[in-house]
Amino acid sequence: DFLFFWGAVFLVTTTLVAFLKKENQELIPAKEETKGITDTYRLLFSIIKMPAVLTFCLLILTSKVGFSAADAVTGLKLVEEGVPKEHLALLAVPMVPLQIILPLVISKYTAGPKPLNTFYKAMPYRLLLGLEFAFLVWWAPKVKHEGGFPVYYYAAVVLSYALHQITLYSMYVAIMAFNAKVSDPLIGGTYMTLLNTVSNLGGNWPSTVALWLVDPLTVKECAGAQGHACATAAAAEV
Repeated sequence: DFLFFWGAVFLVTTTLVAFLKKENQELIPAKEETKGITDTYRLLFSIIKMPAVLTFCLLILTSKVGFSAADAVTGLKLVEEGVPKEHLALLAVPMVPLQIILPLVISKYTAGPKPLNTFYKAMPYRLLLGLEFAFLVWWAPKVKHEGGFPVYYYAAVVLSYALHQITLYSMYVAIMAFNAKVSDPLIGGTYMTLLNTVSNLGGNWPSTVALWLVDPLTVKECAGAQGHACATAAAAEV
């Protein structure tokens, strides 16, 4: 019902924008950025060949490796330790107003000449929160009782996620501000799209690798089957 409602809102609003919003004819650029798909990709290739852009892309593609496991696996491990999925979903509700307010607050600090300073400052705190998430997973079976989990445990989870959101959005807004600042205005759309795509990829591929490594790096013990390490999925099932 939730997805259906917001799906309908999304369809209605975007359809209204398509039919009712008119382009500002006075702001037509002197010349088009590109004439077609071939020109667009040729332009992208020429941008990415620039030494500064290439170095930046390499840095941004690897900058999120340190906290990829904590970001991708924490929720799954909490569920594995017995935290109900519906409770974790409810804990995400208080994060919504925080996610709306944070970009407005952080944008004040990224509007200056060096927007990436906010990115640098947030990174060590986000790395430390990875250790905090690992502690929450370790702590879960210690505080679990027959009725579930105590309120103070959920409070600790909410606080940890709130602090994580602050660091996450600080880095996200900072990188967006930097991309907007360095993009050539004449080819702004193409330039921004390239940098933002690389930035998104830099967050997605480490999470994918982290999820893939969870099973082989997880230590398992077989109860009642001495001499079996349960190292593989087939052995664990047996």
